[in-house]
Amino acid sequence: MSNENKSIMLDELEIGELAVEYDDKDPQELIEWAVEKFGSRLAIITSFQSEGMTLLDMAYKIKPDIKIITVDTGRLGEESYTFIDEVRDHYGINIEVRYPDTTEVEKFVATNGVNSFYKSVNSRLLCCQVRKVRPLQKALDGFDAWITGLRRDQWASRVNIRKIELDHDHGAIVKLNPLADWSEEEVEEYTALNNVPRHPLYAKGYTSIGCQPCTRAINPGEESRDGRWWWEKDAPKECGMHCSIETGGFEHELKALLGDGR
Repeated sequence: MSNENKSIMLDELEIGELAVEYDDKDPQELIEWAVEKFGSRLAIITSFQSEGMTLLDMAYKIKPDIKIITVDTGRLGEESYTFIDEVRDHYGINIEVRYPDTTEVEKFVATNGVNSFYKSVNSRLLCCQVRKVRPLQKALDGFDAWITGLRRDQWASRVNIRKIELDHDHGAIVKLNPLADWSEEEVEEYTALNNVPRHPLYAKGYTSIGCQPCTRAINPGEESRDGRWWWEKDAPKECGMHCSIETGGFEHELKALLGDGR
C-alpha cells in the first residue's frame, strides 16, 4: 500500500544505498518505486521538453493522477503555452501551473528593468531566481519527492547526478532523476515509439527550451544547451532550479531586492 498522506524522509545513508540499487534500473522501475513510496507526496516538475514528456508518459501509465506541476515564468513563448494545453488534452490530466510572486516580479523589474538579464550573468541569475527558482521552492512545499528530466550528458554541471538524491536546496526532500543515464537518442526513441506529444519548437531547431527571450535555436556544431543564454561567455548554463549557484554576494543582492522578510 502506498503512503498517500504520511510524510516520508530519508537520510543520506538510505539515499546512497538506493542510488546504488537503482543506478542500472529502467526509469519505469524507479518511478514505480517512488509512487509506492511517496504516494500523493510525489510530483513531476516539468517544462514539457522531451525528457519531461518522456517521464510524464511513463508516470501516467503507472499512476494516471500523479501530480504534474510546471512553472510559468511569465516570459514563455506562445508555443509553450499552446503546448501545455495540448498535453493536458492528450492525456486528459490536470496540470498545476505555478507563477512567480507578482510583488517580487514588480520589485525586480522596477529595480533592474524588463530585460536586465542581458546585462550580466548576475542579473540573469537574479531574474531566474525570481521567476523560476522561488516559485519552484513554493511549489515543492508539502512534497517529499520530485521527479526531474535531468540527464548526465546534458551539461558539465549534471555529469555526476544520481538517479536518487537528497535535495538540500528544497528541505532535503528526495530528488529523482530517472533518465540520468539515458542519451538524447534514447529519449527521442521513446517519444517516437510511444506517440508522446512533442514541443513544437524542436521542429524549429531548438534543443533546450526555456523563457522566450533566453532561448534560441542552435547553430550547426553547437551543443544542445548553447541555445540557452547564448550571449553569456564562460557562464553556467543553469538557472539554479537544479544546482545551487548562489554566492554570498548574490544572496545579499537577492535579499536587498526582495526584502529580508521573504
